[in-house]
Amino acid sequence: MSTLRVLFVHGMGRTSVSGWPLLIRLRREGFDVASFSYSVAFETFSGIAARLSNRLIALSRDHELIVIGHSLGGVLARAAIAGSGTSASIRHLFLLGSPVRSPLMARKLASNPLFRALTRDCGGLLGSHVRMAGIDVPSVQTTAIVGTAGPVGRLSPFENESNDGVVSISETQAEWLNWAQKVDLVHTFLPSSARVARVIIRCLAEASADLAQAADKD
Repeated sequence: MSTLRVLFVHGMGRTSVSGWPLLIRLRREGFDVASFSYSVAFETFSGIAARLSNRLIALSRDHELIVIGHSLGGVLARAAIAGSGTSASIRHLFLLGSPVRSPLMARKLASNPLFRALTRDCGGLLGSHVRMAGIDVPSVQTTAIVGTAGPVGRLSPFENESNDGVVSISETQAEWLNWAQKVDLVHTFLPSSARVARVIIRCLAEASADLAQAADKD
């Protein structure tokens, strides 16, 4: 019998440690948890996505999956799900501050030598409208959880648009999202927030209740 497992994919410049607070809270709720690690300094976007696809395929043999991607991790998750053919095994995808189009900050930093050296191909992808538009739309239930505690005003690169300090609200929104939730947090703290964990737990509980209700009707 398949079991339910949560797979966390961290953001650019972070490690799987960034997701531990979230995974610990989910484990306390009875979820089986795991994480996926990568390095943008040594791997290309396509290489990381291929490794993640293989991980999804391996996990899907014995588990139904919940995938949580923070920032670039959400972009990678979208690409990997499309490339792995595991959509039927994925119950839900959560995107934490994950851009669905090329974010302003990546485009502003695209010509910066240090940014290019540290982020390499993945930074180039984030700064490209064309490459970001080429990431497939996930054919699974998808929820965006986005921060709103970034700076606004005359000195902010986002001017008066709500943002989390790294991406704006509009850069995380798309018609294909099933649900979106705003939280008063900055980008870095999305994976470690108890509020984000509660949103995910509530969303999964409501989805399970809907599935049970549908099964009763059948």
